[in-house]
Amino acid sequence: MKNITHVIVLLVFILSANFGVSQDVYFPECNAVWKEASKNQFSFNETKLQTAVDFAMANEYSGSRDLRRAILKGFQREPFHEILGPTKKRGGPAGMILKNGYVLASWGDTKRVDMTFSVTKSFLSTMAGLAVDRGLISSVDDKVGAYIWDGTFDGRHNSKVSWEHLLQQNSDWSGELWGLKDWADRPPKDGDLDDWRFRKLNEPGTVMEYNDVRVNVLSYSLTHVWRKPMPIVLKEHLMDKIDASTTWRWYGYDHAWTEVDGIQMKSVTGGGHSGAGLFINTEDMARFGLVFLNNGKWKGEQLLSEDWIAKATIPSVPNVNYGYMWWLNQKGSRHWEGVPEHLFYAAGFGGNFIVVDQKSGLMLVTRWLEPNKIGEFVKLVYDAF
Repeated sequence: MKNITHVIVLLVFILSANFGVSQDVYFPECNAVWKEASKNQFSFNETKLQTAVDFAMANEYSGSRDLRRAILKGFQREPFHEILGPTKKRGGPAGMILKNGYVLASWGDTKRVDMTFSVTKSFLSTMAGLAVDRGLISSVDDKVGAYIWDGTFDGRHNSKVSWEHLLQQNSDWSGELWGLKDWADRPPKDGDLDDWRFRKLNEPGTVMEYNDVRVNVLSYSLTHVWRKPMPIVLKEHLMDKIDASTTWRWYGYDHAWTEVDGIQMKSVTGGGHSGAGLFINTEDMARFGLVFLNNGKWKGEQLLSEDWIAKATIPSVPNVNYGYMWWLNQKGSRHWEGVPEHLFYAAGFGGNFIVVDQKSGLMLVTRWLEPNKIGEFVKLVYDAF
């Protein structure tokens, strides 16, 4: 009887503790002024945290604020590269540092809408997660060709590609989408056009290659699975539920139209490599990150399953630093020294980041930070705690 009593007491304690944690997370209402942490609510060194903020402000991305020019320069070695979708001149450095949803520090114009480039990929992978949660995709191990049978995944090689291969960017899908050839996207430093065009294909799941054409193949495939454009799925199943603003937009290339059920739909991009992608403000990025910080919940509603978030943040076999379009701070080529290895983050061209630490409740959002300074910035933040 004594042992049973101890078990009951322990269960009550655990449930109470978990309830307390969930209640302590702040979720901002629609259009609300984001609540700042009250004095002494959290223990940290304000001077050191301000040092981190000053660092972010002083290390603005060195590329042009005219992002059309920055994109063309950044990818100038790619054959046939051109702007195919909308772009927008950017603002200056901006960001937020939050703990349990409360603002510890912020800088710049956090309501300004800017391009966010490959941070879009983490939103796109979440659309796959929502599809899995709802049974639209039975398993990430399923071959995509079983769902998309229009020829996109025909052939000895492409027929082997699974949803997980696309999500982890190790499919080596081969082909052309919206006039863009997979081999022309971020080609190797060595060789020339003929070497790249006639390369030997890697077995799906064995080699990671960061490639926007294949990411856009995932977006195209999800559009057909959902039978809806991805911005509508994102709005209905996530952004409206987290009280995001109405200012964000998700674009595709100007000519990227596909027909579903007799209706013309735009197939959006997973980044801004040739323009397009997600245009969003810092605070809406933080709302999105807060869902992952809180393991898929917003207030009391489970918007995205814990199981999906766990899968999305497991290291892939070819690259220990990459999951389902989330970067992971494992010990590998992209490891940040001096900060926890359990961090995961979304990353985009020009220094756009959403950094999530579920264990400590810390979350960082940066805009237009020089990309090679992000590790130093994150360490400065952690030095304040």
